[in-house]
Amino acid sequence: MLILLLHILLSFHPNGVFSSRCVTKTSSKTFGKCLTLPTQEASIAWSYHPHNATLDLAFFGSFISPSGWVGWGINPTSPEMTGTRALIAFPDPNSGQLVLLPYLLDPTVKFQKSPLLSRPLDIHVLTSSATLYGGHMATIHNGATIQIYATIKLVPNKTKIHFVWNRGLYVQGYSPTIHPTTINDLSSITTIDVLSGATATSHNNLKSLKIVHGVLNAISWGFLLPIGALTARYLRHIQSIGPVWFYAHAGVQLSGVFLGTVGFSIGIKLGELSPGRVYGLHRKLGFAAFCLGWLQTLALLFRPKTTHKFRKYWKSYHHFVGYACVVLGVVNCFQGFEVMGESNSYAKLVYCLCVSSLVGVCIALEVNSWVIFCRKAKEEKLKREGLFGAISERESASSRG
Repeated sequence: MLILLLHILLSFHPNGVFSSRCVTKTSSKTFGKCLTLPTQEASIAWSYHPHNATLDLAFFGSFISPSGWVGWGINPTSPEMTGTRALIAFPDPNSGQLVLLPYLLDPTVKFQKSPLLSRPLDIHVLTSSATLYGGHMATIHNGATIQIYATIKLVPNKTKIHFVWNRGLYVQGYSPTIHPTTINDLSSITTIDVLSGATATSHNNLKSLKIVHGVLNAISWGFLLPIGALTARYLRHIQSIGPVWFYAHAGVQLSGVFLGTVGFSIGIKLGELSPGRVYGLHRKLGFAAFCLGWLQTLALLFRPKTTHKFRKYWKSYHHFVGYACVVLGVVNCFQGFEVMGESNSYAKLVYCLCVSSLVGVCIALEVNSWVIFCRKAKEEKLKREGLFGAISERESASSRG
């Protein structure tokens, strides 16, 4: 049930679906085709002219800051940011008017070794312009919509283009600064056949893999393992169930680790399919949780008998590694929501409710355990006092006799 609910929520969250509708008509031109882009509520419209291999294209995006930038470009070789020939619009630092300049996104920009400087492009841009929605009276502000037009000469008989778009918060002089690095901002790439209008399915495949990766890991590392830990801590003291608690604990933990291994493997594959996108903290926490989880699993093979002198050391190790794995798993689930751009989503809300419920159950069981412990301690004390009292009475009676 939890799997189905999380899958539905992730699939239908606004960040995961098309949230704007493309148009083919503007105030100045009509285009043949249009496409709603998968991120940033952006869209494009275009007309391709096969007889001279020219492409009329309009990009529709929005600013996220009054001093920010919006741009799009074409990568002639591969679907990635590095190598993109871009047109970027932003407010002129001197006059405040909207300007549109060409930029080449080379590897030095990717690693932020040098500022991004405007330079002529090596693709044939015949015309280009940018206007704000609302005409000359419009101002640049957070949420302001912009239209960037260009007519480009393509290579004859090469109708597939790698289209890249993005937006940022600041411009230093005439150098746009790095854009945000959420999963949506890093996924602003698609491949389009401008003749047929078809798009590559790689983005959709990646999106599906990310959803499966997130759901599996949230259920395994973030839910099943904590339940397994609670099972061992609070059920082992119930004498009426015998060894059932152990089998329940081992079964839940093994299920969580094996399911988490599948999610971890999908994460490794996502890393291979997303070159240049590095989520350092999320990846490190994932590797740490994975290693601790399997250390716990393999430790079962070396579990000493209850009478063995090393049993207490094994228990200390088992408790420490187990709780560390649970904490890392839950923390990394929240980190995963941040990476996927789902920090304000219903999926995260559902997960928070699940974790909160576990914490509530844990507190209730902990209080109950202490109540039982204190009650037993009091009963033992009364028994000892009663026993000592009976012995004293017998001793005094024998002395009188």
